[in-house]
Amino acid sequence: MKSTVHTTRLKLAEPLRISRSVMDARDAVWLSVEHGGARGHGEAVASVYYGLDADTLGRLLREAAVELGRFAEPESALAASRDGALLPHDTPPAVRAAVDAALLDLVGKRAGTPVHHLLGAQAPPAAATARTIGITSPVQAALRARCLADSGFTVIKIKGGSPDPADDLARVRAVREGAPHARLLLDPNGAWTTAEAKRLLPRFAELGVEAVEQPTAPGDPEALARLARTSPLPLIADEDAVGLDDARRLAGRVHGVNVKLAKCGGPHAALRIAEALAGSGTDLMLGCLTASSLGIAPAVHLAGRARWIDLDGHLLLAHDPWQGIGGTDGTVRAADRAGLGVRRTEPVPEAATEPGATTTTGPPAPGIPGPSKETPHRAHVA
Repeated sequence: MKSTVHTTRLKLAEPLRISRSVMDARDAVWLSVEHGGARGHGEAVASVYYGLDADTLGRLLREAAVELGRFAEPESALAASRDGALLPHDTPPAVRAAVDAALLDLVGKRAGTPVHHLLGAQAPPAAATARTIGITSPVQAALRARCLADSGFTVIKIKGGSPDPADDLARVRAVREGAPHARLLLDPNGAWTTAEAKRLLPRFAELGVEAVEQPTAPGDPEALARLARTSPLPLIADEDAVGLDDARRLAGRVHGVNVKLAKCGGPHAALRIAEALAGSGTDLMLGCLTASSLGIAPAVHLAGRARWIDLDGHLLLAHDPWQGIGGTDGTVRAADRAGLGVRRTEPVPEAATEPGATTTTGPPAPGIPGPSKETPHRAHVA
């Protein structure tokens, strides 16, 4: 197998403010794997929170390409990826996820099969996705909510965690007025103390919020579980639920777990988490980082397994260099085409003749990761 690693910059249509940062661009690194004339693609995006810049991702994906070159067929490499035996155990989940996605795309194309078939679903998944409104004024929030509702969005996710909680309440109230029939999710990105959460959750429940992601600072999942016992709203663990072990620890103790492929290790890792949660009373949420359609597509192929879908990362971009999963009308759809079903809007650089060779275009990665839909990195925060 031949591989190419390609770095580019993704710019947001407008800055996205969350509780601890403002984001306007981020770096993406694509892995392309070729065998027998077919090519599969996967994406990893730089993240301050996970401590991964584009240079690090590029180096790790080149190392992964060397490992892929040891396999005669992509099908055997995919089996090793599924079993966690392809890459070293300390490989970051975002790299594992990109490799898993590229192999699923390639194997699906070779078999003429969509990725959701490879993952056990028959019909192409389609689901209403949340659309994120960042921390902004109530007037702007209401206008955006009204526009989203008019475009077909039925789920709106509102970022919280303002220094003054009254601002969050005003923003949610404005969104409710702007989109009176929408389902509302709230994400403070861990900005509240437990005492603040106990005081605020009933007030957001009165405003019709459906669920709250990671209300308190991550690092103490036991505290989150205790808060969930008496919460008037479903609480969804995000930063406190990184991988399978975290999901098992919280199963039955919180109302939901937000699974992001970049933090758990890819579609096969997400399926293991879904199996661990089944029957526990803890529902699955599928989330994402800000990424192109290529980065979001693997999760869309899993959309039928989740109660909450938050796969709008590609919709935040000024220009999406890939297409194929929709979402502008409020619904993301897995294409019933071979592989991931996404297509590049411009040609992808040809795969190199040597495993691990690299092609880089666009502005050089400055080592400062761009925007994400997660909080910036802090010590002791997962």
